[in-house]
Amino acid sequence: MPRTFKKVLVANRGEIAVRVTRTLHEMGIRSVAIYSEVDRAALHVRVADEAYPIGPAAASESYLRIDKVLDAAKKAGCDAIHPGYGFLSENAEFAEACEKEGITFIGPPASAMRQMGSKTAARTKMAAAGVPIVPGAMCDTTEEAIAASKKIGFPVMLKAASGGGGKGMRLVHAADEMASAWERARSEAKKFFGDDTVYIEKAIIKPRHVEIQVLGDRDGHMVHVFERDCSIQRRNQKVVEETPSPAASRELVARMGAIAVQGAKAVGYHSAGTFEFLLADDGSFYFLEMNTRLQVEHPVTELVSGLDLVREMVLVAQGERLSFGQADLVSRGAAIQCRIYAEDPSNGFLPSPGRIERLTVPAGPGVRDDGGAYPGVEISSYYDPLISKLCVWAPTRERAVARMRRALAEYVVTGIRTNLAFHEKLFQHPDFVAGRYDTSFIERHKEQLLGYPVVDARDAEAVAVAVALAAARMERATGASDARTGETGSRLSPWTATHRARNLR
Repeated sequence: MPRTFKKVLVANRGEIAVRVTRTLHEMGIRSVAIYSEVDRAALHVRVADEAYPIGPAAASESYLRIDKVLDAAKKAGCDAIHPGYGFLSENAEFAEACEKEGITFIGPPASAMRQMGSKTAARTKMAAAGVPIVPGAMCDTTEEAIAASKKIGFPVMLKAASGGGGKGMRLVHAADEMASAWERARSEAKKFFGDDTVYIEKAIIKPRHVEIQVLGDRDGHMVHVFERDCSIQRRNQKVVEETPSPAASRELVARMGAIAVQGAKAVGYHSAGTFEFLLADDGSFYFLEMNTRLQVEHPVTELVSGLDLVREMVLVAQGERLSFGQADLVSRGAAIQCRIYAEDPSNGFLPSPGRIERLTVPAGPGVRDDGGAYPGVEISSYYDPLISKLCVWAPTRERAVARMRRALAEYVVTGIRTNLAFHEKLFQHPDFVAGRYDTSFIERHKEQLLGYPVVDARDAEAVAVAVALAAARMERATGASDARTGETGSRLSPWTATHRARNLR
């Protein structure tokens, strides 16, 4: 029997906590935030109806503490908990603990989480369900790994069985590389996931990373909500996502979607989830993993489908059926998302924590910014340095790319380094604009995307004068000092400052 939630705790922080809270408010549901000591002044705390402290800055002592999260939910009298993504969102023990306390977990059942939580177990389960998987093997020693790799065929990828986010992964091209890669992958897997089990997969050369959004209710009705292309990655982590994929026909997406639904039903899944696939040049695709939660990149799916995936998750958790079937869903236009991080692309994308001095967020037709920051807020070194997710929608991909260029040009962050200049270069790259990219795109074009132009010594003085004049014009035009390229913490390179100033003439 469906019920209506009156109060929901959001067991997360940052932009996703803000985004979930907004939907709760639209649904007339009171929201409860939790925060660590360093997040006392965070935006997600400010927008919630109530907020409770849960411990020190370290996630292991706050956001990952099941007992503290549940204690806050009980104190607030919450009906349910939405976990967002990351932290406890894919923790089966947390889902079970919620239900034990009489608090509804807004997400999939713990049984589905367990079946899909281990990549090796998930591969076995999906293979039995008829989902295509990349050829691979489980090994206990380096010798076994070398033997299996020779049988599969180099190159191979080592992956942490309990991992994600690019951690515990190593690409191995030949047998003599295996020993060191094996030990490094196991060590990293142990450090980040507490489990040093790794497995081997055939490396698909220059693949696309294409994922399928699934959504189901407790009565077994399941649909897919099209695809997202997440191939633009650094260190095996996504930075740009879009839909439709430039590399997938509607017929191929329909086939991938049907297989994803088939796989989800095989584990008794309900709520929102994502099947990730590697897509090869010949149109063949292989199961990577299932994320049993809401994805970071879910806004692009919402923009083309018209759905609010968080709302649908809440409705399913309340016991309601999906109000639509597969035939009712239509993908309209094109949507792209850029993850705006406090990081330094020119220095290996290392995090760049600090205090945001100025923040100007783009707006206008077809622009959506899911943010979790404001001027004066501190981007902490304790958590993922995501500032916001900048999304655009347009009737065509060509117009969406142009709209993102415009939006990026409007986006201003000072006080810390960000990857905004990287995104601007990416959206000018002819191969990206044409949709010709794969998971190794950034690495292959790092000189154009991450470096700055090399100036001949004979022209250096003229360039320096031009940059100084351009920066001065920009400062007069904006009344701000953030374009001064010599100022510590400025995100603008001389190249970017000059480019911006020219546009302001």
